[in-house]
Amino acid sequence: MTAEETGVDRLDDQDFPAVTMGHAAQLLGVRPAFLRSLDAAGVLAPHRSEGGHRRYSRRQLALAERLRDLFDEGMTLEAATRIVALQDELSLVREQLSAARDQLGRSEARELDAARDQLAVARARVADLEARKDARRAAGSSEAGGTT
Repeated sequence: MTAEETGVDRLDDQDFPAVTMGHAAQLLGVRPAFLRSLDAAGVLAPHRSEGGHRRYSRRQLALAERLRDLFDEGMTLEAATRIVALQDELSLVREQLSAARDQLGRSEARELDAARDQLAVARARVADLEARKDARRAAGSSEAGGTT
């Protein structure tokens, strides 16, 4: 049997339901009833094995841990779920803001590079015009000096 057939290759998947309820409760330091209550409230929906046993993913365990921490601080289930939702929303907005800032920085860098290129072209044009003007002056003064 290969790792792919046994699911071992999916253990790094945050959403792979690899942990039994008993093991999850042990990892979180809670009673299984806590996890059942999260399931009953619709806050956590663990995968069910063929035999109907709950299986939790690493992502679900992380959520349960966050909720447990808020319960430990005295929050109700409703308050804890709202806080977690707001924290997740804030995290997403921060990621989007960071991406927007990065994009803006790249855009400004491209704009600055384009302006530098235009400035270099303008400087070269000014230098060319000054050289032509100097050449005309030199030609004009040599003609004036040669005819008198």
